[in-house]
Amino acid sequence: MKAYDIIKTVRLTEKGSAQSEHDQYTVVADTRANKFQIRDAVEELFKVKVVRVNTLSVHGKKRRQRTKQAGRSNHWKKAIVKLAKGEKIELV
Repeated sequence: MKAYDIIKTVRLTEKGSAQSEHDQYTVVADTRANKFQIRDAVEELFKVKVVRVNTLSVHGKKRRQRTKQAGRSNHWKKAIVKLAKGEKIELV
């Protein structure tokens, strides 16, 4: 897989902005990617040095539409990436 296939987006949340003070960023990754692939993709895309990657699989929530249609949102993988001291990912 290529770097653009592995990293889907960087999550911009209130908790994520608090993490950025500690050189940590949350990214949405492909569910098939492992920690080493995620580290290499982040280093290639953002030109930063990654120290550590923590991953977790987030299961989709059950959703209902109208009265009889049931479904769920998609499963996805969250990766919390810790960068070397002084490194930053420039977000808009």
